[in-house]
Amino acid sequence: MQRVSSRNNPRVKEAARLIASSRDRRKAGRCVLEGEHLIAVYFDRVGAPESLLVVDEMLADPRFAALASRMPAHDVVVVPASLFAEVSTLPTAIGAVAVVPTPAPSLPPPGRFHLLLDDLQDPGNVGTMLRTAAAAGVEQVLLSKHCAFAWSPKALRAGQGAHFLTAIVEDVDLPAWAADFQARGGRVAAAVARGGVSLFDAVLEGPLAIAIGNEGAGVSAPLLARADVRLTIPMPGGMESLNAAAAAAVVLFEAVRQRRRVPPGVS
Repeated sequence: MQRVSSRNNPRVKEAARLIASSRDRRKAGRCVLEGEHLIAVYFDRVGAPESLLVVDEMLADPRFAALASRMPAHDVVVVPASLFAEVSTLPTAIGAVAVVPTPAPSLPPPGRFHLLLDDLQDPGNVGTMLRTAAAAGVEQVLLSKHCAFAWSPKALRAGQGAHFLTAIVEDVDLPAWAADFQARGGRVAAAVARGGVSLFDAVLEGPLAIAIGNEGAGVSAPLLARADVRLTIPMPGGMESLNAAAAAAVVLFEAVRQRRRVPPGVS
């Protein structure tokens, strides 16, 4: 392990740059994981990060010592709390950050359960939806070209490890993908604030893709035109709409409830 006290150390400079700049993250093809939990999930699901920065004082904690022990020694940089505070956007109690390559998988063949994110702008919403999708057993989350970056620090924090539990593909032409999915026997359900079929009356079994739209404008017209059904969440309390991430959770878990009724081995 290297003990470093200067921000000019190349590993420290790289982490600081990637945390601060979305443009640099995209250009470098790397992202930053913050905190012991997220880094441990990455170890378990993917492997060792490229580099690990850990607060010197936190090495007394067995959880952080275990992270450092899983890394090649030359890829671990130990820094004082004061320097870590300059680098990370979170309190020093977060303890560690890791630099990893941003996964960029090619578009896999369709599965049976998908979430389509159409031009979502808030990375916190994106991360929360990824967490919900992973919990619901969604196989693939597909993001349109103008969605917030799924691998930003805010999205990663909100995801709490979900990024490594489901397939995530960005920059997808969602209307074209939906057309192909339908040609293979799948159905597309788009969530709309009003005017759709009541969520609790809709059939959400079989190969399914659920589309959630932009926080303000909703699902885009081209994707909405491809939908087999438009879903509206009943709101007897009188609110006009839900936060996009909350709406996604309600729709996904209604689909989970319905899909549990299907006997094993039956499409």
